[in-house]
Formats: sequence, structure tokens, C-alpha cells
Amino acid sequence: MIISFFWSRDFLLNRSFLWLLFAVNFAGTVYGYIWYEGQLSATLNNHPLWQIVFVPDSPTASLFFTLALLYMLFPVSRMSRVAMAGRKIIEALAVVCSVKYGIWAVAMILAGAWQGSELVWQHYMLMVSHLGMAFEALLYFRFMKAGAAALTVATGWLLLNDTVDYTYEVYPYLADELDDDVAAVRAFTYGLSLFSLAAALPLWLRRRKKE
Repeated sequence: MIISFFWSRDFLLNRSFLWLLFAVNFAGTVYGYIWYEGQLSATLNNHPLWQIVFVPDSPTASLFFTLALLYMLFPVSRMSRVAMAGRKIIEALAVVCSVKYGIWAVAMILAGAWQGSELVWQHYMLMVSHLGMAFEALLYFRFMKAGAAALTVATGWLLLNDTVDYTYEVYPYLADELDDDVAAVRAFTYGLSLFSLAAALPLWLRRRKKE
């Protein structure tokens, strides 16, 4: 009974808890962009400017989730169609991007370690935080407005991101041990984009039945 309370609407939508979650995700987003500083600089120096938006994957995912939390902190009873469409797209991106890159980062760290890459404390911190990204996105999806159409659009963005990443080689830096496995990483990345959609759709259907 006590444990179930922590999964309840009353607890998860408590404003104090939402503000705490917002602060954690905001700080994680800032840290994530700082983490990508070197690759962002390299991309700016060696690639067309338009490709820069496709570089910082995980912090952009947490940024979308941070923005989605604002809709819960500041609920609006009536929104225009355009504003509601924008909200749904942001929420859908928050879910599919967080699930995808949360799992992707952990998988890449473990794959590198499997082939001999040394794990340091930052790797463990990243694995915990990225799993948290995926978990919180799926946990809070039931309180969002995004539906199948928005999820499909968001997945289209993921697939576009994958295509740009592996066509122009602006994908996140990998452990040196994975340099000869880029083709496998690319296939896994595309697969995760579709998996993220597949993970969200049943939750949407369940939410829809309750509405």
C-alpha cells in the first residue's frame, strides 16, 4: 500500500515533487550540453551549421521532458489548436527521445566495456541517469496529451536524426573499441527509434481506454 502511493497520481503530480523533477532534469540538460561541448565545437568547425542540431541527442531529449513538465506545473484549461498541437509534439518527443537515448547510452557504455573499454565513475553515473530518463518518460506519459499521431511525428524526427548522424558522421562519440562496429551501432540505433514508438503506443492505448 505504501509503495503503491509512490506510483499514484497524487504523488507524481504533487507540485513539490514536480518542481524537484524539473530541477533535476533541467540540471541534467545543462550538464548534457556541456558534456557535448567538444563534439559541438568539432561539428561547427568541420560540418555545415545545420547539422549542429542533430549532435546533442540525450540533452535534447531531457530538454523536451523538462518542457513537458511545465505543462503539468502550469496547466492550461483551454488551448488553441496550434498550441495544443505544439504541446503534443513536445510531449511525444519527450517520451520517444528519452526512451531511445536512455537505453542507447547504457547499451553503448556496456558494449564498449564488453570489448575492453575501462569503466569509470562517470559511466556508472551516466547509466543511472539515462535509465532514469527512459523510466520517467514512460511513467509520466499517462499524464500527457500526446497521442499516436504526435508519437509518429516524433519517431519520424528520430529516424531523421539517425539518418543525419550516420550519413554525415555526427553521431555521439563512441568508445574506441566500438570504432569497427559502427554499422551494427547504426542498425541498433534505427531499431531503438522504432522500439521507442512501440513502447509508447500500448501506454497511449491504455490511457485512451480510461478517458
